[in-house]
Amino acid sequence: MHPRRFLLVLALVALPISLVSCADVPKSPEAQAEAQATDDPLEPMNRVTFDVNDFLDRLLIRPLTELYRFSIPDYMRARVANVVSNMKEPVIFANNLMQGETSRAGITAQRFLINTTLGVGGIFEVANGWDLYQQQGDFGQTLSVWGIQGGPYLVLPLFGPSNFRDALGLGVDTVMSPWQWIAADGGRAVKNEVVYSDFAADGLTRREETLDDYDALRSGSLDFYAEMRSVYKQYRDKQLGIQNPNALPVFEDYE
Repeated sequence: MHPRRFLLVLALVALPISLVSCADVPKSPEAQAEAQATDDPLEPMNRVTFDVNDFLDRLLIRPLTELYRFSIPDYMRARVANVVSNMKEPVIFANNLMQGETSRAGITAQRFLINTTLGVGGIFEVANGWDLYQQQGDFGQTLSVWGIQGGPYLVLPLFGPSNFRDALGLGVDTVMSPWQWIAADGGRAVKNEVVYSDFAADGLTRREETLDDYDALRSGSLDFYAEMRSVYKQYRDKQLGIQNPNALPVFEDYE
């Protein structure tokens, strides 16, 4: 990764963290108790970021997603999603190894080999037919396995719900993306185009998959921010294997 791009990624991840000192913390005992219960002491700042993200989603991202769904047939959208998913396998594999999950790493390696070869570069999902399903693995999860606590809830610009640990993990996973190295020999312009295209395809694919559920959650929420925070935490706890007996059902495809 070019040094400037690496600094850009770190800046994007670090920006919300750098604003902590500028955020208003709850002052009343009731507000402090609620912030402790939700692990969201930065709620005033987070709500501003959340509102900006939601505005951008309504203004640009959702209309583009609807256009994508309307203009591209289901079959082609599935092929795009398969390629995007397949290119995540090396990052998942690396995190599986760093977590000491050798069995999961083996499955991930087999999936990548099968889908890249028999699946023609990941266009076709072949490994599922052999009961080799995609594993979980990101650097935020790796840090959790290493004993690093998540820290306060944090809403990142564009990326949405996170926390301090997972924000750092996002930056590291971005650096590890195989697209960074595949496009490296083509020069900076080609590399930037490939990386940006991957970012756009990933975001558009994930947004299209959650389009209806996201709308249902928004329309059924008295406090959309609080609802999204709850859904994210339940989803992330499930990924990390944290049991929460009081948790409500969440969308399986939230991410």
